[in-house]
Amino acid sequence: MEKKPRKMLTSFTILILMILALAVLSWIVAAIPDSGVTAAGFSTIIRSVVDGFSNAAGSGADLIAFIFCIGGFLGIVNSTGALDTGIATLVRKLNGREEILIAAVMFVFSIGGTTYGMCEETVPFYIMLASTMVAAGMDTLTGALAVALGAGVGVLGSTINPFCTMAAVGALDGVGISVDTGKMIALGVVLWLSSYAIALYFVLKYAKKVKADKGSTFLSLQEQKIMEDEFSKGYDANAKLSGKQKLVLWIFGLSFAVMICGFIPWEDYGVTLFSGWSEFIMGEGIPMGYWYFDEGATLFFIMAIVIGFIYGMGEAEFVETFIRGSADLISVAFIIAVARGATVLMGNTGLGEWLVNVIADTLRGVPGFIYAPLAYILYLPLSFLVPSTSGLAGLSMPIMGPVTDQLGFSVEVMILIFSAANGLINLFAPTAGALMGGLQTAKIEYPTYMKAALKPIIVIGIANIIIVTVAMMIM
Repeated sequence: MEKKPRKMLTSFTILILMILALAVLSWIVAAIPDSGVTAAGFSTIIRSVVDGFSNAAGSGADLIAFIFCIGGFLGIVNSTGALDTGIATLVRKLNGREEILIAAVMFVFSIGGTTYGMCEETVPFYIMLASTMVAAGMDTLTGALAVALGAGVGVLGSTINPFCTMAAVGALDGVGISVDTGKMIALGVVLWLSSYAIALYFVLKYAKKVKADKGSTFLSLQEQKIMEDEFSKGYDANAKLSGKQKLVLWIFGLSFAVMICGFIPWEDYGVTLFSGWSEFIMGEGIPMGYWYFDEGATLFFIMAIVIGFIYGMGEAEFVETFIRGSADLISVAFIIAVARGATVLMGNTGLGEWLVNVIADTLRGVPGFIYAPLAYILYLPLSFLVPSTSGLAGLSMPIMGPVTDQLGFSVEVMILIFSAANGLINLFAPTAGALMGGLQTAKIEYPTYMKAALKPIIVIGIANIIIVTVAMMIM
């Protein structure tokens, strides 16, 4: 008798269970005298999911608009055949040296992570890397690992990331504590590059294993069937790009390059070169470097029109193709919104602030060689419940900073403890909307991803603890 494939919980179900667990936790903590936590009522639980779509939940609506516009943009690009042919051409040129591509892609993503917190922007890359890795003889999980771990280790070792380390600096400045940004950035580089090296080792090891033996994949039988149906397109090994397709790929690459440049706060570093044309397109008062998801959505909508014009698409064909591409990412938008619902519930009940105060009280009076690893460990559950780096910086640093300073320890190291712990959790937390959304686009179940990602995550975590402990002893 043929064994039926084991059913896995969907991403939606995992997230809903997380929200329910948080609600139960709020009931328990609310019973503690003077906790300041409000027990989540029925309406709080239900509305947390719906409020995940709203701007009040942390740019939920504009993020979803960004996702839809990227989906439409990819739909237009895919209709030209440029991506499929481009992938076939790339694989042919690599000629068995795909590890170079994996290393380069992961490093580029990690640069995005450490400089401007590349996170939600990675979602469309899951599809592209999935197709590329399958065409190169590996599987969709290889592509997902390259994206998730690549960008994730960059955020983990944030240097000038405005949503992480710089947000923490701002929060400490608000309570009168100055930070030596030189020391902070130096430690960030050490965490970033060491974590990148570990992640790359494990991804390359898995990629080589799958390429040598397809049966060693972690994908379930159902996921393998989906991979064959949706990502194994039988690329023509001799396919050549037409002139128009080459132009489309240049515009495609330029679009993402401009997006990345748009999110890096250039003026904070004295660069004003890009301001004029950005304000002309995006509006007065929005220079290059101060873009957010609204501006990213606008960029991809414009570029979709440009590509449609180049390919001579009629109005009806363009609209239909754009909408069909957007529809492909509807599930991603829902996952990101529901993931944000956990953060909404935490804020509405006061659970986050209560947890930070408990952690601060736990750390008082311990020596440095215990303070650093214990702070890292205690930040893990807090980061699980508050995956937003900027949100957690604003919530925790005004409390943790003064405690660290009063005990005579380095606030610069504490900032990187927060960054590293939060970044590690976002490599696997089901509350990390970008991860769950990316896995959805690559048609990979969360438990499957965890089978491959758990080992490198554990090793990275151990390395992080050693690094921040040594740093706390010498800085």
